[in-house]
Amino acid sequence: MLATAFLALCAFSSLHAQPNIVLVMTDDQGYGDLSCHGNPVLKTKNIDRLYAQSLRFTDFHVSPTCSPTRSALMTGRHEFKNGVTHTIFERERLSLKAITLAQVLKDAGYNTGIFGKWHLGDEEPYRPYRRGFTETFIHGAGGIGQTFPGSCGDAPRNSYFNPAILHNGKFVKTQGYCTDVFFSQAINWIGQASQARKPFFAYITPNAPHAPLDCPESYFKKYQGRVPDNSAKFFGMVENIDDNIGRLMEFLDKNHLEENTLFIFMTDNGGTNGVQVFNAGMRGQKATPYMGGTRVPAFWRWPAKWQGGRDIKGLTAHIDIFPTLVEITGAKAPAEVGRRLDGRSLLPLLTNPQAPWAERILFTHLGRWEKGLAKEAKYAVVSARNTRYNLVNASRMGEKWELFDIASDPGEKEDIAAKEPAVVKELKNAIDQWWDALQPELVNEDAPLAKGNPFKDLYWKQFGGGPDAEMLKQMDPTRLQKGGKKKN
Repeated sequence: MLATAFLALCAFSSLHAQPNIVLVMTDDQGYGDLSCHGNPVLKTKNIDRLYAQSLRFTDFHVSPTCSPTRSALMTGRHEFKNGVTHTIFERERLSLKAITLAQVLKDAGYNTGIFGKWHLGDEEPYRPYRRGFTETFIHGAGGIGQTFPGSCGDAPRNSYFNPAILHNGKFVKTQGYCTDVFFSQAINWIGQASQARKPFFAYITPNAPHAPLDCPESYFKKYQGRVPDNSAKFFGMVENIDDNIGRLMEFLDKNHLEENTLFIFMTDNGGTNGVQVFNAGMRGQKATPYMGGTRVPAFWRWPAKWQGGRDIKGLTAHIDIFPTLVEITGAKAPAEVGRRLDGRSLLPLLTNPQAPWAERILFTHLGRWEKGLAKEAKYAVVSARNTRYNLVNASRMGEKWELFDIASDPGEKEDIAAKEPAVVKELKNAIDQWWDALQPELVNEDAPLAKGNPFKDLYWKQFGGGPDAEMLKQMDPTRLQKGGKKKN
């Protein structure tokens, strides 16, 4: 049925010219980290303006951590089916067999650019310029300056200020705060891309407000003393993102691009350093299977096509973005892609927010099991969500099932598992069937850790130095002379 629907949407022909697409996805920002969602401290005036102009999915879900969400968004499939079961240890790498949204849009005539965080493989074959992006401006690993065992790691000594960024395969040393740098590069590229006689897809993925919590001092001071310092820095990072979104919106408007640009704003998992201040009444946060771990903002603005300022209540998810953008753009993809999709097109709801929306089950699983223990991890931090209920096992050890009636209890305060055993059985059986079907897709589980770090190796090759020089510099900078001998 999915394959038939996908072939039909591939043949879709828009009444408008193919839209430009701008998709902004921030890192570790939760549903409650916006003033338009009721945050009593944080101010996000530009995102609030986008909210007012957009169709808003109010029950939109992603994965509980970052690489999984990025994988699902790029393919329209659950992350585990792309081999992404972690954020490190080579298990963050998007299967080379996967067809990405960028590839499909590129084949449909789009210029495609990514600006910020990729986090689906740092090795050469996995990088975004090998996966459909014609313009890439990215950091390595999951965050600027991070390094983990294996291939997942950023350039050496990188930080949020003046970061070294990999631009189309070569490092550039930038000036300024990372979020400002990413948006400036995206805006410049959009300006250039808009001159070509083809549409563009700009995928803007700042690493902020992910930790380490670091922002320009002026932003931190706006919240210092009003909330704990970690939340103040986090909110400062969010407000800086908001200012950059304002810059981007102003650029689109002044260059007459706003009308036929589909602008999407979302985040990559549940909240983190803001939840202690405000979590929009939800339970849980990043890395949990509760609503607070997966429900995120999803604002869609396209002035040429629909009127904004309305909510859409259907149960929707990141896996729906791929088929939706394929339908909207009239792109085509191989038939096998349609047969393997988990998502469905959101266009019926975008066209009519009151349109019928068929029942479905969304599966959330934290992953991150120990190597070799995938089969044993079936029930470890998992949930199955349908329109009304959420069945949750938040434990890593054993089965401690909870059932929540989301329709009447969106804060997941009352466990009704004992009252509704038939619902528990139905959703648990669904998890069993889903889990058994995806086992052959876990292609990264036995991958050995890479011996070198590709971003660092490339950086040292371009600028000189190496791991020995790095170690010596950290121990004693005076030893960094030719031959590695200490000065007298």
